[in-house]
Amino acid sequence: MLRKIVVTVFILVCFVLQCSVSVALAGIIPNLMIILTSSFGFMRGEREGLLIGFFCGLLNDIFFGGFLGFYALLLMYIGYLNGKFCRIFYPEDIKLPLALIVVSDLSYGIICYILTFMLRGRFDFAYYFLHIILPEALYTIVVTLFFYPVILKVNEKLEGYERKRAQKFV
Repeated sequence: MLRKIVVTVFILVCFVLQCSVSVALAGIIPNLMIILTSSFGFMRGEREGLLIGFFCGLLNDIFFGGFLGFYALLLMYIGYLNGKFCRIFYPEDIKLPLALIVVSDLSYGIICYILTFMLRGRFDFAYYFLHIILPEALYTIVVTLFFYPVILKVNEKLEGYERKRAQKFV
């Protein structure tokens, strides 16, 4: 129950921070929802990544989506695929999380471009990639360096609490 509350608070805080103008740099906003979804995906596995991705995407759909389900489905897939790396995840190594978050953010940007712009006849991919996708990915990397350790510490504390609680009942 405590994990559900903490994850819900994380999702809401990340959503509010991502929507606020205070974190925008030259009109580019880091994708905190990708950081959160990817982090919990490779820390906790496919199921947790899928669920967190769904709720992060659902918030995006409700407030910014043209129709319900696009971002939820996209972030679900991202969380699920990041969860596949749970078996090779080591908390002290930040290279894998950074690489997965960058790949996830670039994939997110490219898929959004293809399904929301290219299908409507806007074919200037180079401009979109250089002015939107790449700067967002770089900004997301920088924010990940500060935000990921917080997520990692909270996850470690929750796992310690869950282990201690499980030992009480055994």
